[in-house]
Amino acid sequence: MSNLGHEIMIPSNNKRGKHRSQENGDRLSDLPDCVLLHILSYLNSIQAVQTCILSTRWKHLWKHIPTVKLHYLRNSPTVKRFDIFLSNMLALRDNSIALQALNLGRGLIEPQLLEKILNCVYSHNTHIHRLEISAISQSYPILSCVSSCKALTSLKLSLYNIGSRNYTETLFPTSLNLPLLTSLYLENFTFCGDEKGCAEPFSLFTKLNSLIIRHSKIKKAHILNISNETLVDLAMHYNSFNFAEIQLSTPSLCRFTFPDSLDQKICGTGLSCVKQVNINAPQNSYSMKHPFVLLGWLQDLANVESLKVTSITLQILSLVPNLLDVKLASLCNLKSLDIELRPLHGEFLLLLMKDDMLKKAIAKSHEEVAKLRKAFKAGLKLHPIPDGIVDFLRQNSPLAEVNITTKYKDCFNLKQVEEYVNGAKNTSYPQQFVVPASTASPSAALPSLHLCHAKKDTKRSGKIMSRNMI
Repeated sequence: MSNLGHEIMIPSNNKRGKHRSQENGDRLSDLPDCVLLHILSYLNSIQAVQTCILSTRWKHLWKHIPTVKLHYLRNSPTVKRFDIFLSNMLALRDNSIALQALNLGRGLIEPQLLEKILNCVYSHNTHIHRLEISAISQSYPILSCVSSCKALTSLKLSLYNIGSRNYTETLFPTSLNLPLLTSLYLENFTFCGDEKGCAEPFSLFTKLNSLIIRHSKIKKAHILNISNETLVDLAMHYNSFNFAEIQLSTPSLCRFTFPDSLDQKICGTGLSCVKQVNINAPQNSYSMKHPFVLLGWLQDLANVESLKVTSITLQILSLVPNLLDVKLASLCNLKSLDIELRPLHGEFLLLLMKDDMLKKAIAKSHEEVAKLRKAFKAGLKLHPIPDGIVDFLRQNSPLAEVNITTKYKDCFNLKQVEEYVNGAKNTSYPQQFVVPASTASPSAALPSLHLCHAKKDTKRSGKIMSRNMI
């Protein structure tokens, strides 16, 4: 988008009263048209069109913007009026100006209007670089239009099924060839398998760098093979459980967000080169094998440097019997461990964790069991970070920094969290605080906990690194 202003020039009228505009304080209108168009291209198109009332200078300027960006705002019109606005805007827009980006997110486009939009896209298919559309799944065929846009570098498609009992799957074609595509986001698509029972939908994208898959499933297959030589960033969220295995043939993969499901096997060479990992285990579905799945994932992360997990993930992991006695052969290059505190709401998981605590108490004494049962009856809340699990994850990288964040600051007892991590004492509750890396041996106690404060960056001191607050 940084080059849009340099690529588009509209003849300007040099006799439009420059001195008068300066006297009135309207210096913005004195900017060249290419600069104003560059500024307007960042606005929601509703806001961009509204600038036509500023003066005659701005009356037709919006028609020459090379981008269309329409998101529902708080003061957006109703759906019907929104559709009318979009239809009129496309009709009045100067079609001699190549459309380079179309962003229609956070709203559902009706089929008839979508057809007009895609016709507009098709007419500019040799120029458009970025395309984002949210639409009803059974509407005008999107992919047939997308396949003609060979200049696309970024594609984001979200399809939804609303009020239809006869749901039709939208198949993602294996033959889709977009040679310049670097970023791909797909939601609610179905990937079709081959005769070997394997779906491999992304191998043709020779420049793909980032891939996000949400709420998708595969058909006539039990394996999803993500095979791509250039893929660097991969994230998988809330996908179907109808396939058992994910194969990663991604030699360039650097960042990976694990699937939210713990029921799918992940294999292949992709995990061996990953540097940054994000694991967000669900708490609403649980089986006894899930703690071992998490442990298996961690054992495969040979070269990871940054590990991000939720407190729910750590609580599930802690249910592995004698976990703290397990010797990891991985996480040897770990530099940072980020833990996001989240409230535990899953009743079954909560019962399992309490049962696990009672089993550990039995190994100590009957008095300890009685004390724990009494505490449960009194409403004892479980610690979000299980005892000893931070040391367990850092056993091969004791210098790794630990960052703890939360969006639910009212749900946790800060002092309790701090004591469980390293015994530090603080009375305030910032949204983020940092446990500095240990300079002692792996078995030594962790040093005091240091806090990060908002709007204040602390330079590196020893092993402490500042972090922006969430």
